[in-house]
Amino acid sequence: MAKHAFQAESKRLLEMMINSIYSQREVFLRELISNASDAIDKIYYKALTDDSLSFDPENYYIKISADKDTRTLKVVDTGIGMTKDEMENNLGIIAKSGSLAFKNENEIKDGHDIIGQFGVGFYAAFMVADVVTVKSKALNSDEAFKWESEGTDGYTIEPCDKQDVGTEVTLKIKTNTEDERFDDFLEEHRLQEIIKKYSDFIRYPIKMDVTVKEPKEDNEEEYDEYVEEQTVNSMVPIWRKNKSELTDEDYENFYKEKRYGFDKPLKHIHLNVDGTVRYNAILYIPENVPFDYYTKEYEKGLELYSNGVLIMEKCSDLLPDFFGFVKGMVDSEDLSLNISREMLQHDRQLKVIAKNIQKKIKSQLKSMLKNEREDYEKFYDSFGKQLKFGVYNDFGANKDVLKDLLLFYSSTEKKLVTLDEYVSRMPEDQKYIYYAAGESYDKIEKLPQTEVVADKGYEILYFTDEVDEFAIKILMSYDDKEFRSVSSGDLGIEEDDEKASEEDKEENKDLFEHMKSVLAGQVKDVKASNRLKTHPVCLSADGEISIEMEKVINSMPDNQQIQADKVLEINTNHEVFQSLRDAFENDKEKLDLYTKILFNQALLIEGLPVSDPVAFTSDMCKVMVS
Repeated sequence: MAKHAFQAESKRLLEMMINSIYSQREVFLRELISNASDAIDKIYYKALTDDSLSFDPENYYIKISADKDTRTLKVVDTGIGMTKDEMENNLGIIAKSGSLAFKNENEIKDGHDIIGQFGVGFYAAFMVADVVTVKSKALNSDEAFKWESEGTDGYTIEPCDKQDVGTEVTLKIKTNTEDERFDDFLEEHRLQEIIKKYSDFIRYPIKMDVTVKEPKEDNEEEYDEYVEEQTVNSMVPIWRKNKSELTDEDYENFYKEKRYGFDKPLKHIHLNVDGTVRYNAILYIPENVPFDYYTKEYEKGLELYSNGVLIMEKCSDLLPDFFGFVKGMVDSEDLSLNISREMLQHDRQLKVIAKNIQKKIKSQLKSMLKNEREDYEKFYDSFGKQLKFGVYNDFGANKDVLKDLLLFYSSTEKKLVTLDEYVSRMPEDQKYIYYAAGESYDKIEKLPQTEVVADKGYEILYFTDEVDEFAIKILMSYDDKEFRSVSSGDLGIEEDDEKASEEDKEENKDLFEHMKSVLAGQVKDVKASNRLKTHPVCLSADGEISIEMEKVINSMPDNQQIQADKVLEINTNHEVFQSLRDAFENDKEKLDLYTKILFNQALLIEGLPVSDPVAFTSDMCKVMVS
């Protein structure tokens, strides 16, 4: 029997495809099942226009069977079959797709589509098989033919005995190597697992002979074992059902079945889009944070299907990083089954889907924020940090998308509030949106810097996440109101206070200059404070780097040590200031001692380390015995 050679281009494509197109060998079964589903679809479409044909769904299925003794795996379908010429054209010329030709010749209607369109998937079989044999009998044909190949050397075609219309693909599974375990593709449970993973929603039954164990009637510790034919796939995907047919429990069960998380999702979004790009999607907003979410190991992405067949488990291109917590899936008829990760990054349809998904997620979150505040705050407790990082990331490219979803704790409301809620309560004379940063709400509330802002009756937002202040620096303003830290040099409060501060500065210029020289290299300036009421001293920052930013950046593992330009502010109305004045006039050595103690106290208030604790305790002792 003469062996036919693959075309030179086809031979090179086959070698490349076997070795590189598919990163996981298990997808070979997905490809063969998709081809079988296409073959049944073709009969279905012919029956729509040919009165001599009837389509009884009971007669159409795909059967998978494995034989460990002969190391063979069979995929049998009751589809349309192939003639000798079709075998030659569809199997002999790689990347020539019979499905694509059929689709072009027939107007596809009724919600069905032909899955395989590029003709390369069949050859994935050679990733796991030494020999691939195809027996097929075409509809309305009296002859059957066998196509067989051992790979790139070519193939043979000859007549064979086959009674029923359809196709039977037999793989001679490779033997194990040191790096690969091919025996897995003959194991019943592994085959079921692959089918459920990739082909669970193929619209025709995928049958297997399954081993069933049942406890014996007289002894429940022993089992009777038998084999029965079972349908492995579920066939009807939930996302193609009408929303009116589904309950919250249905969506929650799907969430669990797909192992999207162990929690109960807060919300689901069911999309059925039939526009320039057709797709269905089910998206979930989880309640709890995955244990690895805020680590480098976490991989975001949605499951991506082409016509019910899984293409990719986690398609990261469908979600922006700031919505990386969303779980779920997308199924589109407009995506190729054979599309690669590299091709997806440039796929126009995928970008359209991703853009729409982003809008839907934001819309759902805004709806939760407005109508289900308690649920939104649960979500925000888990993923608010990610939204704030999204504002900061990419130089603020997404700040307008996210700013209305942010929440911060309010000094006056004693709860989380939106920026819009804050601005709506601002008095007419208030120029800025004030915030204070620290480790906790309690510690922030005790900060000396908050006194003058609080006394004016102005609301203060408390920032306790590391990313908060960085995000706000990028956001810059909200509703034309600029953000201003309570520790900033200019609070924009009362010109009288500023005038008094300038008078204090001029009157005590020499005192402050002396104190500044004592703290040389540690502070940029020493000045009279216009923000302190009851506390004697505090630190403020002069410049873009705040004291809280210094703490955050210096705590990072890359040891990038930076320093904020610190200003030591003195409350000239506090009795401690009189002690400073007296020491300046009568005992410079004591003034130096007081200066160092006050500076270290200010550091401790800010949660910053004292550079020399021994010297600090020694200075305290000197004061106690003086």
